Amino acid sequence: MRGVYAITDCSNLPFGTVLEKCRVILEGGATALQYRDKNSSEETRRERALTLQALCRRHNAPLIVNDDLELAAAIGADGVHLGADDPSCRSARTRLGAQTLIGVSCYGSVDAAHAAVADGADYVAFGAFYTTGTKLPGARPQPDLLRQAKAELHVPIVAIGGITPDNAGALLAAGADLLAVVAALYSASDPAEVMRRFNRLFAENR
Repeated sequence: MRGVYAITDCSNLPFGTVLEKCRVILEGGATALQYRDKNSSEETRRERALTLQALCRRHNAPLIVNDDLELAAAIGADGVHLGADDPSCRSARTRLGAQTLIGVSCYGSVDAAHAAVADGADYVAFGAFYTTGTKLPGARPQPDLLRQAKAELHVPIVAIGGITPDNAGALLAAGADLLAVVAALYSASDPAEVMRRFNRLFAENR
């Protein structure tokens, strides 16, 4: 896996707007889409997840559900992303099966990433590298963390947190395989152009 890993901004935008931006982002070549929705009801999240799943299938991209193991299981999502307060990767694997993608947030810890991979994680995510509205303020990992993770781990490495086309180059150069992006895409008036800029960065950092 390599490329833009888009994460929906359901907290700040109407879902109709999110859906249209997802279409543009997927047409622009996003590698994966994560459904992240912290505030909606269980029924609403299920309906939205199914709608996004159908869109992702039309574009041959995996839909990954954030923080909701039961929703991922209920809709047969392609993957689930787990944070510090979620069930373990091992229990998620037991619940979802061998074919489901499981990602784990490891924040600023390569040791946590090693543990996640040992438990069966398919990818690990580090961050937040830059200021972001989706993560609580905390210690900022540096790009050298990505270099260490790339050297020691054999799963895709995700960088997250305030990433834009203007600051992503250092993260790609340090070893990030995927860039998890929220605001730079969903706040943009022209997400297609933002995708083109990200795609150029990946092409330049092969």
